[in-house]
Amino acid sequence: MKWKKITLETTTEAEDLISAVLDEMGIEGVQIEDKIQLSDEDKKRMFIDILPELPPDDGIAELSFYVDVDSDVEELKALILENLELYKDEYNLGSLKFDVSETEDKDWINNWKEFFKPFRADEGIVIKPTWTDVSELPDHDENDIIIEIDPGTAFGTGAHETTKLCIKALKKYLKTGNKLLDVGCGSGILSIVGMKLGAECGLGIDVDDNASRTSVENAVINGITAEYLGDNGDGSICHLLKSNCNSGSIIDDNSSAVIPIIDNAIRYYTGNVLEDDDICKITGFNRFDVVVANILADIIIPLSEVTGRYMKKGALFISSGIINTKEDAVREALLRNNFEILEVLHMNDWVAFVAKR
Repeated sequence: MKWKKITLETTTEAEDLISAVLDEMGIEGVQIEDKIQLSDEDKKRMFIDILPELPPDDGIAELSFYVDVDSDVEELKALILENLELYKDEYNLGSLKFDVSETEDKDWINNWKEFFKPFRADEGIVIKPTWTDVSELPDHDENDIIIEIDPGTAFGTGAHETTKLCIKALKKYLKTGNKLLDVGCGSGILSIVGMKLGAECGLGIDVDDNASRTSVENAVINGITAEYLGDNGDGSICHLLKSNCNSGSIIDDNSSAVIPIIDNAIRYYTGNVLEDDDICKITGFNRFDVVVANILADIIIPLSEVTGRYMKKGALFISSGIINTKEDAVREALLRNNFEILEVLHMNDWVAFVAKR
């Protein structure tokens, strides 16, 4: 379906006001572009290592939204200006210039799929989108482990260097029968690879509930028993475990049930091990042989302070998502938190650590 994109130039002072006016008119999904510098809180929410370099703030903002291609744009523009006329004495509305363009007729939600092809994540391991055939990979071998993935809107196709580094480390260090914890599971790739490489069982956790659910779907696609446990935002996981504790559960000093591990299966849930004490408890202490986290350096650093509690003595912590400019900071955090660094892997600008508790 084709759409018309309407962009309105205004000021940063008025961008919130105009967004509210457009919302009252039934116009949703307004995109705001300005040059306001990012606050520390903004940077934390963005969860990225390489921050955008913004030019000096000139006070100009652009608000964009989409309407049906058959909409009467001139009538709509006139109505917007009429509604804004009420505020011209209170706010600096800027130029209020309009720009109108037409989008191509594309399926924007699924269009990216044409660029996601089967690829070799490491020797003997191939990542394949569910909608393609492995024959599209020229060097495919019948002995390859094939991991099928449909990331949906969750993070992770497996093609990024950081994921490949984690897979390389899992292949080298994970042993048959290991218990695996995947922190920041994304689309579930690493926990699925771990199971294919011989892990006895796994738990996966992500702060994004969509990621936890997508991970379950991807695990099932790959023939692995998987279960979605829920979102702890309303205490549902803790309540479920406390109410239905069975002999497979472990009880800590505070009488909170720990998520039971199921052989040959992965259980996924939603929560934040850095901020939620209940999630920390139900994840379980001193029980995992391998913890893998492909997140960001700024998350790996505080995670290194708490991840040891989940690990058996001598267990391994595989961490990546680390831009090379933050390699030293992560190294210092691991050493400070009583980890022995066994290996540091590099691929282009990215780094992964394999550390032993």
